[in-house]
Amino acid sequence: MTTTMPATADRPPSTMRQIEGYPLWISTQREARDLAAVVAAGIAAVVDLARQSEPVLPPRELVYLRFPLVDSGDNPPWELCAAIQAVTGLVRLGVPTLVACDGGLSRALVIASAATWFQTPLKTSLDEVLAKCAAGGPCDVPPRLWTDVKRFVFGCAEARYGHRE
Repeated sequence: MTTTMPATADRPPSTMRQIEGYPLWISTQREARDLAAVVAAGIAAVVDLARQSEPVLPPRELVYLRFPLVDSGDNPPWELCAAIQAVTGLVRLGVPTLVACDGGLSRALVIASAATWFQTPLKTSLDEVLAKCAAGGPCDVPPRLWTDVKRFVFGCAEARYGHRE
């Protein structure tokens, strides 16, 4: 599902994509920087995954979390864990959340998919959740990043629920 915000004279329409069934959107870091549009869309929290960009200075009413991840898979495990758990918690609490990375095609999609997987029926695979989340638009999932995220997610699920897949 794609949520398109109206264009203005100084702003083209947004292509923030909502993950169907969740108060969760993915987008580019550039769109996350358009704080007036983010707040106008009802977003209450922004999770910024862009390492190459400067952090955003959010208004007081907006929660802003930054986990500077890279596509190459060279992320510290604790940082992947923190990003996934933060988004999982926001989704579980029903907080309208925007997850953004540089192009909105890789890290944002991967972290959003991992976070929503924790809310799915036990028989649903992480790959199925990724495919559902990616169905709303273009994606470019780096294999090493996806492998690292799967390793973390399965480790968490195993520790908490026993073997899930």
